[in-house]
Amino acid sequence: MRAIVAHAANDLRVEEAPTPTFGPHDIRVRVGFGGICGSDLHYYNHGGFGAVRLREPMILGHEVAGVVEAAGAEVSRLHPGDRIAVNPSVPCNQCRYCLEGLQNQCLDMRFYGSAMRFPHVQGAFREVLVCREAQAHPVPEGTSVQEAAMAEPLAVALHATRRVGALMGKRVLVSGSGPIGTLTAMSARRAGAAEIVVTDVADGVLAFAKRAGADGVVNVAREPEKLKAYCADEGYFDALFEASGAEAALRSGIEAVRPRGVIVQLGLGGDMTIPINLITAKEIELKGTFRFHEEFALALEFLGKGLIDVKPLITRQSRSRAPAGRSRSRATARAR
Repeated sequence: MRAIVAHAANDLRVEEAPTPTFGPHDIRVRVGFGGICGSDLHYYNHGGFGAVRLREPMILGHEVAGVVEAAGAEVSRLHPGDRIAVNPSVPCNQCRYCLEGLQNQCLDMRFYGSAMRFPHVQGAFREVLVCREAQAHPVPEGTSVQEAAMAEPLAVALHATRRVGALMGKRVLVSGSGPIGTLTAMSARRAGAAEIVVTDVADGVLAFAKRAGADGVVNVAREPEKLKAYCADEGYFDALFEASGAEAALRSGIEAVRPRGVIVQLGLGGDMTIPINLITAKEIELKGTFRFHEEFALALEFLGKGLIDVKPLITRQSRSRAPAGRSRSRATARAR
């Protein structure tokens, strides 16, 4: 089969790759669509992110959905022809954190398309993927495979929304209106947020946030005074989701959050210097959020019931050129 393999920064190749071993608890999936994540772009553009670097060729991709081609002898839930989305997280379910129900903090996590460990965990941008039955979640009727490929980033947003706590009637600021920021705004609305304002430095992505239901958008590069107005009287927002990973966004967000507000940091942009005295004086809670676990199934349920519509975030679909007689894999590009 063919796969999309990153060798180094700006060195991306379509290569032949062996199909992984197929066991009794595994399913073989014909990949239909895969979403392009920011981490995929970092591997392509920079050869990694932060301290994580490519040290060997690695198949990219972890946001995929497709159709079951074959099922192992011990597989009971799925059958050939079933449409499924694949959870890219493979926790060990044996370490102390897994046993506490914190699988996203697994000490031996294997996450598709990740160079955080060596040998690297090969990704899912391939024509055929073999995964565990437990990773495969049926795509609801009426939900396209393209939408199902968005279950992974939506799960990230749903996990962050859980981390912030109750949002019913609250005022929410989201900094960074890429896919994760926009999906988080949509999740916050579903959780009951009464007012949502989204910020970014580019009008193009802010337009997606507006179409996704944000009450207001602010281009902080062009109109910083609009965000500054929310800082009067020690802040306006009850909660901030910082999805850009930019220090400037977090610092300005701290000023705009009211006393005893909550900040959830989603974006990973490296170490930051923050005004800790202001956080202390305003009694702000600063929380981290990392990946997801049970939210993956919840994301598909929300998609199936039409509770969150991800179609506005799909900017483009591309189809690969395959030789005669070969299937074609597809990529879904999201707004960024």
